[in-house]
Amino acid sequence: MTDERRWQEDRERFVDSNSDDALGPLAEQFMALGQSLVGPTEGGVTAVLERIVQAAREVTGVDVVSVTLREDDGFTTPVETDPVATKADAVQYEVGEGPCVEATVEEGLGYAASSDLAHDSRWTRFGPAAAELGLHAVFATGMFPGDAHPRLGALNYYSRQVGGLDDVDRDMALIFATHAAIVLQGARAVEAAEMRAAQLQEAVRSRDVIGQAKGILMERRGLSADQAFDTLRRTSQELNVKLRDLATTLASRRADL
Repeated sequence: MTDERRWQEDRERFVDSNSDDALGPLAEQFMALGQSLVGPTEGGVTAVLERIVQAAREVTGVDVVSVTLREDDGFTTPVETDPVATKADAVQYEVGEGPCVEATVEEGLGYAASSDLAHDSRWTRFGPAAAELGLHAVFATGMFPGDAHPRLGALNYYSRQVGGLDDVDRDMALIFATHAAIVLQGARAVEAAEMRAAQLQEAVRSRDVIGQAKGILMERRGLSADQAFDTLRRTSQELNVKLRDLATTLASRRADL
């Protein structure tokens, strides 16, 4: 019954407005979250991550925000709003404990928090180290929250005050983590597609210049196509020069041959 009442209250807040054209407060918050993460694609994934941490800081009003990304060989902090977050994150990666590690790898909601890091019995190595850096409260939200699959990483929120994050809306932070994960995945997909396109273009250019070099050898030496390519390949190996570079040199100096 409690859950039904909460859903009804949320629905009423969502549709509540002073005029037919106005949005309710919850709708405005969702729109603000989406708009805060939308922007130009220049700069690729790094630019998107920069936008994510800045938006996360604005949405929650916390002191410091960083992003933890899960890599094949561990974790990394590619962006942050203050270098002190990278130092605190690095301690978590080194000792293997802390909120960003838990929010990334452990099953469940994908949320871990501490109001007083210096005295938190769960993280006896990370907590005091973070407090020495001037960070006394923290929470982390996994990207995606609640996902059963391996998460992309986590958003890490730090406060310089004990209990400084107690009033931050946890639900809003979890919603933001979902938005951020979607945007990050989209940016990675675009970057991968652009890389594949660039590799394809490079392969086409290489094929063309090698074809030109083969044609020159066939014309000047009376070789077949297979013989010309074999000559290029053997010369490339003997000179320890890439086949494409050798072909480019041959094509550009055709008049000297």
